[in-house]
Amino acid sequence: MRAAGALWLAAGLALAHPAQANAAQSDAAWVHFEPMRGDFALAAQGRVAQVVTAPEDHDLVHIAADSLRADLSSVTGAQGSSDTQVWIGTLGRNPQIDRLVAAGRIDAAKLRGAWESFLIVPVANPEPGVRQALVILGSDRRGTAYGAYEISRAIGVSPWHWWADVPPEHHDALYVSSRVQRFGPPSVQYRGIFLNDEDWGLVPWAQGAFPEEPAPGRKTYTKVFDLLLRLRANTLWPAMHKASRAFNADPANAALAERYGIVMGTSHAEPMLRNNVGEWTGKAEDFNYLPNRDGIRRYWRERVTSNAADETIWTLGLRGIHDSGMIGPKTDEERRRTLEQVFTDQRDMLREAGIPQAPQVFTPYKEVLDIYRAGLKVPEDVTLMWTDDNFGYIRHFPDPAERARSGGNGVYYHLSYLGAPLSYLWLSTTPPALIREEMGRAWDKGARRMWIANVGDIKPAELPVDYFLSLAWDIDGTRTQPIETWTTHWAEQTLGKGTGRVAATILTDYYRLNFARRPEHLQWYLPGEKPHASPLSTAEADERLAGFAAMERRVAALRPLIPADRMDSFFELVDYPVAASAAANRRFFAAEAHDALRDRDPPESWRRARIAAEAQETLTALTRRYNREIAGGKWRGIMAVEPADGQWRSFRQSLPVVPAPASIPDVAPSMPAPSPATAEPILRPDEFLPARGWRRIDGLGRSGSLLGAGAPSSPARASITLPAGNWQAVIDLLPLYPSGDGEALHLTVRIDGKAEALEIPRRTGDRDWAMAVLDNRIARTLAGTLGAGRHEISLESGDPAVMIEAIRFIPADKSITPTY
Repeated sequence: MRAAGALWLAAGLALAHPAQANAAQSDAAWVHFEPMRGDFALAAQGRVAQVVTAPEDHDLVHIAADSLRADLSSVTGAQGSSDTQVWIGTLGRNPQIDRLVAAGRIDAAKLRGAWESFLIVPVANPEPGVRQALVILGSDRRGTAYGAYEISRAIGVSPWHWWADVPPEHHDALYVSSRVQRFGPPSVQYRGIFLNDEDWGLVPWAQGAFPEEPAPGRKTYTKVFDLLLRLRANTLWPAMHKASRAFNADPANAALAERYGIVMGTSHAEPMLRNNVGEWTGKAEDFNYLPNRDGIRRYWRERVTSNAADETIWTLGLRGIHDSGMIGPKTDEERRRTLEQVFTDQRDMLREAGIPQAPQVFTPYKEVLDIYRAGLKVPEDVTLMWTDDNFGYIRHFPDPAERARSGGNGVYYHLSYLGAPLSYLWLSTTPPALIREEMGRAWDKGARRMWIANVGDIKPAELPVDYFLSLAWDIDGTRTQPIETWTTHWAEQTLGKGTGRVAATILTDYYRLNFARRPEHLQWYLPGEKPHASPLSTAEADERLAGFAAMERRVAALRPLIPADRMDSFFELVDYPVAASAAANRRFFAAEAHDALRDRDPPESWRRARIAAEAQETLTALTRRYNREIAGGKWRGIMAVEPADGQWRSFRQSLPVVPAPASIPDVAPSMPAPSPATAEPILRPDEFLPARGWRRIDGLGRSGSLLGAGAPSSPARASITLPAGNWQAVIDLLPLYPSGDGEALHLTVRIDGKAEALEIPRRTGDRDWAMAVLDNRIARTLAGTLGAGRHEISLESGDPAVMIEAIRFIPADKSITPTY
């Protein structure tokens, strides 16, 4: 077996002060297409350097070398070999490279004992008969592979070359700078994704793409593993719904993961590498540890025995068969005692299998967090995996005692979710800025051992997945960049040169508009409640739709600039998400206006009905194109407009009622469309004067930025002049959880010198929480009313979780339902 336990402990030391991961060098700055003095010629004059490995090196190194050969060919089209070579090897596993190290020609001192680090260094005359070699030297097998894929990335091969159909730009010649390039160790030790809720995309697609194997099978996972390595990730939680075949039901899957160097784990609901919904063959009520401890232990021990030799992260704990509460114990105290016995039994199995120091994780998720807070004792060397509330807001950050644990801390984060109050399974609309803020808070609080993102079907979450894993690889180099800078670079790499700035502007608006209300959340009542209309007037809805229309016009203007061979990737990454979200909003709000106007303006009502029906047809056509036409029909079955079917209706939105096109009369409106919405007074973040400790947060909020508290030492101040009338102030905040576990958000607002101290408790699961995550804001009405004239406002807070979107001023007689 691999020394997983030793790596777990040693890497914890290596990652205590992560080296800069060279984000600035991750682009093509050190690889160029015209020769410069001292360069290494990777390809020139129709010939390409030979890629050489040692037979005794790891399987993963040979896989990465094969990928680099294919990537060099795809970029240059060259067939012949030059007299230069690329040597790819792991320290201690490649005799040629080890001789160079021993002779002092390569300084590998910082690689010894490092986690997933590598050097890229040109060496002249490395051995007789070889004029020059580009040496890629890794500290371990994944470090070596990342080095090979870093070359691929630098010559223009996107990590999304297969998953988003991004072809590389052709270059006849490729040159590598003579400077030594150093990468690693990564910021987070274990970084990866969770394939989840795969019923609506990944499984139907895999069934058609690879009909010769159960879905998802080895061919699917081979593509997933390639993506992970190119994104510098190392961990996967495999698909686990009933629609999927359990990953380890086919032992060849585990062998494939081992060859690719991917560390396999399982979700919080799948202890001991078992997929319960696919592998527990007994009755559901028998999954009860109190009367059936021996049966459940046998079930777990089988998997420990079969997979003990693999590099695995073992999930500890016990829940129900499928993402449900533990069966049997009735109180949190009984559940605590049961879990502590489960920990002992599970760790005994690992000890008996000879892997007592194998990485182990426990996730206090959903109701399990309450058991943990009730005093659950988790073994010191087990990683505590903290979670968000399923909507991107992390519920708990490690305290000093948790940070001191040898097992460290991690985060399980959602970019897709099936569950209450409403799911979001269709389009990917979590802003990169929210990922940055929350994962940045987690990192600062010591959650550095393991990060896993629930990515649904992978598509269409390409950009957020890439950003999440970029943060995990290099937290400082990634989060210090403005979001639009990072997105511009990402768009240039995926859509083509000269497209980045415009594409980034489009994507900024896409996340801003859809964060205000996700396409899957276009209803303002919860499942089971009496349906009612949205709080937006027809004019306010029209204003929202105008934003989508403007975004679609920019997409249309960008389309002619996209290279012909990247039109499929453009459709997948930009065109479809923008057009589909716009059509979903037109469908919903036009159908709502049709209902609202039927009595007082029938002609306008029917005009709106036609808009809704056309939007429905647009969605159908767009989705048909995605599934049947682009990339030669490669993605058939991957895209399903939410709600895609009648399953799990208790937490999926209802479709708006859209009249059939044939039933809509051809009637001209009898009066002009409603006037634009009247703008109410508002204070946005950029209107507050700079103050020590406060910061502007780009990429979030309805106006594109937030005002973040940080650790302010002085108040944030602004003034506003209100028009005639009586006004009440409403402060809008991002629904973050406080830095202190279980506490409320605290903020003091002073208006004209009169202070109001706000205490906003954050209780996951209640109705206020539900409305806040669907709105992506907490709206709190302040006491008292204000008259016309100038007013001075100041804000005081000491909690970095306080992020303010705006202070709105609404007529005093206008009702608003605050969330708090």
